[in-house]
Amino acid sequence: MTMSSTNGILDPFVPPEGDGKASIISGVGARQRWDIVSKKGRSMLALRKVRTYEDELDLPTFAEHALDVYIKAHTALADKKYDSLHDFVTEHAFPHMTFKTNLKTIKWQFISAIEKPLVSHVRTLDVLSKNNLFAQMTVRLHTRQILAIYDRFGILMHGSDAVVKDVLEYVVFEKHIANLYGKWRLHAKITPEWMPPKEPIRRTFIAPPAPPPKTEREIRYEKEGIMSDQRKADKKDRENQKKAEESSQGNSPQPALA
Repeated sequence: MTMSSTNGILDPFVPPEGDGKASIISGVGARQRWDIVSKKGRSMLALRKVRTYEDELDLPTFAEHALDVYIKAHTALADKKYDSLHDFVTEHAFPHMTFKTNLKTIKWQFISAIEKPLVSHVRTLDVLSKNNLFAQMTVRLHTRQILAIYDRFGILMHGSDAVVKDVLEYVVFEKHIANLYGKWRLHAKITPEWMPPKEPIRRTFIAPPAPPPKTEREIRYEKEGIMSDQRKADKKDRENQKKAEESSQGNSPQPALA
């Protein structure tokens, strides 16, 4: 048995509400910056533990590397190169990213970075023993992207291949630090509760089969107002069901007292 990734996010980072919109000189923006600084204690302790294995780790350099891994992972997903996708995403993220993509066409393009990527959260976890260490870093990515998803009929389901959108994401990257050949890979994305819901996906369904054409006898019955035996039986069943419902609700007439 081998263990190359964890099955979730360690102590998930909660992005501040309004991130990417509030100015740093405003009251809301200054409060957000202060909250981030005040929660850096545990991240610094975790970073110190990571640097015992990677003494040359530099956060700005790592953030740029994380953005490169992010781009390569989404490019491999759009090109359906699932073998190379394993090099950029963990075993936890792979089924989430490839779920129901086999019959769809994905067009994804990275345009540019609006802000420099920033490491906002660091956590570590010992699994089974103190020497078996996993590390996770949450990176803030504010980028411009193009995303369009088409179904198997070539009909657009989501997004647009001509509209560039600003995307703010908090992406978790994980590495099996204790493994000599371990590398940083995309592990999960954090979606805060305050984030507005995404645009719903437009789905294509198969039309129900058309009813069989009416026979000459049925057409004549409709014109003359004659009911077939089957329709008479259906009408009688409906009347009996209605009477049963009325009696159960106490709406039936009460018998006279003797």
